[in-house]
Amino acid sequence: MITLHHLQTSRSSRIIWLLEALGVEYALITHKRGADMRSGADLAAVHPLGKAPTLIDGDLVLVESSAVLRYIAGRYGNGKFVPAPGTNAHAKHDEWLDYAESSLMMPLMFSLLGLMTGGLPPALEGFAKPELAKALDYIGAGLGEGPYLMGAELTLADMQMSYCLALLEAGGFLAGRPALTAYWQRLQAEPGFQRTLEIGGPIVMPFG
Repeated sequence: MITLHHLQTSRSSRIIWLLEALGVEYALITHKRGADMRSGADLAAVHPLGKAPTLIDGDLVLVESSAVLRYIAGRYGNGKFVPAPGTNAHAKHDEWLDYAESSLMMPLMFSLLGLMTGGLPPALEGFAKPELAKALDYIGAGLGEGPYLMGAELTLADMQMSYCLALLEAGGFLAGRPALTAYWQRLQAEPGFQRTLEIGGPIVMPFG
């Protein structure tokens, strides 16, 4: 049986969502953040990086949200939440999965650090602000008429983007972006997302 190591207010909420949506049986081990808001030795004992999500399935120990989502969907999903392999939609879907934790996350994390520390150095501020604006423009354009990133069907890409949207909302970065705000509200209304909150608790901590 799958074991998911979940850290409070972390990316591993995405994995809970997928497992619940697929009805896959799993054991959940929840780890608490320390006073420094970092994971502790208990999670580091599971994987050298001490990160969540950490998924264990038999001999496989896997981290990184996009890799874990792909693995679960590929092994247990029977084609749910992923466009058909070999199609342009599948390739675009993979791009969204990777985009959330690459091109989007860097300016987002810099911007959140600015909120937490009272402001970034001018050079970093000059990088982060326009890059984040460009990223949000890109997501809005990609969403189009929606209601989801890949059109009419909820996919892994939306589950992956949920954590980013929670951070964006917490930082106040969705202000003045009604299309993204409405998208985030739709995701929060999903039954799987609601179940995720019940099981794993809040996705992100307050900022500012």
